[in-house]
Amino acid sequence: MLLWLAEYLQQFYAPFNVLSYLTLRAILAVLTALVFSWWAGPKLIAKLNALQMGQAIRDDGPQSHLAKAGTPTMGGVLILLAIVVSTLLWSDLGNRFVWVVVAVTLAFGSIGWVDDYRKVVEKNPRGLPARWKYFWQSLAGLGAAIFLYSSAQSPAELELIVPFFKQVAIPLGLGFIVLCYFVIVGTSNAVNLTDGLDGLAILPTVLVGGALGLFAYLSGNVQFAQYLHIPYINGSGELIVFAAALCGAGLGFLWFNTYPAMVFMGDVGALALGAALGVMAVIVRQELVLFIMGGVFVMETVSVMMQVASFKLTGKRIFRMAPIHHHFELKGWPEPRVIVRFWIITVVLVLIGLATLKLR
Repeated sequence: MLLWLAEYLQQFYAPFNVLSYLTLRAILAVLTALVFSWWAGPKLIAKLNALQMGQAIRDDGPQSHLAKAGTPTMGGVLILLAIVVSTLLWSDLGNRFVWVVVAVTLAFGSIGWVDDYRKVVEKNPRGLPARWKYFWQSLAGLGAAIFLYSSAQSPAELELIVPFFKQVAIPLGLGFIVLCYFVIVGTSNAVNLTDGLDGLAILPTVLVGGALGLFAYLSGNVQFAQYLHIPYINGSGELIVFAAALCGAGLGFLWFNTYPAMVFMGDVGALALGAALGVMAVIVRQELVLFIMGGVFVMETVSVMMQVASFKLTGKRIFRMAPIHHHFELKGWPEPRVIVRFWIITVVLVLIGLATLKLR
C-alpha cells in the first residue's frame, strides 16, 4: 500500500524511491509487526481475560500444567493482525504470491478460530470435529495448490528441487498439486501439535519463516538464483516482506507468550502459521528444505503417529505422553529446559537448511 504511495510521490521527491528496495521494506515490516504486537498485546490479553477466554488444561498431562488453567488463549489473533497489517502496508499488493500467502494464512486462521471458539466459549471439548477441520483445511490447501499450479509462469515453479544437488529438479506436473496440498496441510497441523509449551512453537516458526524469507529473496533475484543454482521464481522476492512481518509478529507475541505465558496462541495462531510456512516453502520450491529446518515440527508429528500406531497395534505406548515434548516433561525436565533445547535444535536445523544454498 505504502509502496504505491511512494511510487506516486517520487515524481515530486526522488528519495521516496528508497521504498522500492525489498530489504528496507522487509526491515520496516519486522518493526511494524513488532511494535503493533507490543501495542495491541496488553489490550488483547485484557480483553480475553475480561471475556474469560481461559485455556482448559488436561488432567492426564504433566501436573505442572494445571497451574496454567485459565490463561487466556486465542492470542494467535494478535499474530495474524500484526502480520496482515504489516504486509498490507509494506508489500507490493500487485504481487500474486503476497495474496496467496495472506489468503492461506487467514483461511487456516479462521479454521483455528472456530475450533478455539467452540472449545473456550461454547465449552465443547471436541471443538471443531476432526473431519470438518480436515475438510476445511483440505479445501483451503487444494485451493492454494490449484491457483499456484494454474498461475505458474515457468517450468521451475512446478519442479521438485532436491537439496545438496545442483542439477536435480524433478518435473511434477499435476503431482505439484498433491505435493503442495500435503505440505500446506501437513505443516499447519505439525505446528499445531508443537504448540504445547510456553513459546515452544513460536520461535521455531520465526526462525524457519525468516529462513524461507531469505530463500524467497534469493529466488526472486535472477543473479542470485543463477549463482546459487536455485530456481528463479519471478516475483517470489516480495515474500520476504511477508516473512519479515511474520518474524516481527512472532517475536512480539513471544514477549507475552514466553514462560510463564500470559497468553496462548491457540489453534487460530498455530494452524495459520504452519500453513504460512508451508505455502512459502512451496512457492520458493524448498519443500524438502522445510522438512529439514522444521525438524522439530516433524519430530513432534512423528511422535504422535508412532504413539497412536504402537498403542493400536500392541496396546503399549512408546513415549510416556505424546507429542514428544510432554514425554521429556514427564521424565523430569523442567518446562523451560524442554523449550530452550528445542529452540537450539531448530537453530541448528535452520543453519543446515541455509547451508543447502552453497553445498550443492
